[in-house]
Amino acid sequence: MYAIVEIKGKQYKVREQDTLFVPLFAGQAVGDTLELPNVLLLANEETAIVGRPHIERASVQATVLGHVKADKIIVFKKKRRKRYRVRRGHRQRYTQLRIDALNCPEEQDEQSA
Repeated sequence: MYAIVEIKGKQYKVREQDTLFVPLFAGQAVGDTLELPNVLLLANEETAIVGRPHIERASVQATVLGHVKADKIIVFKKKRRKRYRVRRGHRQRYTQLRIDALNCPEEQDEQSA
């Protein structure tokens, strides 16, 4: 089973026990659990549930593994014959998540019945 999840404006395809790097969750400490409610699609081998735009009562449970920085990117600007040069670096910050569970609304309905 896999899901397409929207996290901070970007879409990720996730399965249980996957690890992925997402934009920084600044208020979360290492070991915290997150519930990601913006599930766009849930699918297994034979069926798929598509949300409009999100699937109600579906969520993804994730654990924060750490906060990391990407490789440095050098931004260099130059205007020839104007004695203008600027050199700046940037390192994007990411949060590493481990996907623990995909919560499907049908499974919740079957368990409550």
